[in-house]
Amino acid sequence: MTIYDVAKSCGVSIATVSRVLNGSAKVRPDTREKILAAMKDQGYSPNPFARGLGLDSMKTVGILCTDIADNFFAKAVSLVEPNLWARGFDVVLGCTGNKPEDKRKYMQLLKERHVDALILIGSSFREAIDARFAKTMGKVPVITINCNVKYANFYCVVCDEAAGFSESVQLLAKRGYKSILFLYDRVTYSGQQKLKGFREGLKKANLTADPELEILIERTMANAGNIVEQRLAKKIRFDAIMATEDILAVGAQKALVNHGLSMPVIGCNNSILAQCSTPALTSLDNRLDALCPAAVNVLLQVLDGKGAMTPSVTTFEPFLCFRDSFTEK
Repeated sequence: MTIYDVAKSCGVSIATVSRVLNGSAKVRPDTREKILAAMKDQGYSPNPFARGLGLDSMKTVGILCTDIADNFFAKAVSLVEPNLWARGFDVVLGCTGNKPEDKRKYMQLLKERHVDALILIGSSFREAIDARFAKTMGKVPVITINCNVKYANFYCVVCDEAAGFSESVQLLAKRGYKSILFLYDRVTYSGQQKLKGFREGLKKANLTADPELEILIERTMANAGNIVEQRLAKKIRFDAIMATEDILAVGAQKALVNHGLSMPVIGCNNSILAQCSTPALTSLDNRLDALCPAAVNVLLQVLDGKGAMTPSVTTFEPFLCFRDSFTEK
């Protein structure tokens, strides 16, 4: 039994059946009752893609992230998906991996499935989108979370992580910490913004950048711990640690504890790792709790025909969540 069979048995168009399935008011009550009765009698179960035939909306949104096992992405999906369900949208979730070509394939696939809109979570999607590819998305609005791209029909909801890192450096300097070991894991848009903010903070605090203290590493706890061990073995002086991810900060902090050392350590994302580490980790909160609902609201505005009035970039300010590794006072 298909939507075509229902339409044929009732003597109506496929579009009329679709309107009934989507709750449209543009169907006469008697026709609606006839169609609903036919579906019940014939045991019709609507296909979410067929449901949109003949209508402007599929009531389906695609969500893409690189790795659902990552704490940041998992939390973001958990905040976005129920919000969409509550507004009557079905959700198609995809995990793309990190290769740009795979990200583009997933975006094209969802476009071909006629999703109403696409939500991209994470800054790494920036490297997969250029002006030529952006045009291929056509009329499908794309909302990005913490990824700033400037193309038509793209709407970005971001956190000003550069400002957060700059202010954190200046706060450390104000407290007397002058040699900050900085661990960063990749050069995505987010990573670039964090590195930019760190360097701006050094400049504003009149501190000299030291290449020995700016370390690009793979994002694992063990790697961060090894960097700290190496710097201590080489007697390279540092009196505070900042990291672009909580997992790096926790790894660095564990190495300090193993050596009986204590100094300020600041992570980023304010994840569960920050709360569970010993000592509890001070972390820059990049406002995921605010970014995700804002992204859904932007999506709703655009689908409601208010795209021209919707800002292309919505920015939130981060804040330091102080814990034992670096207290507020």
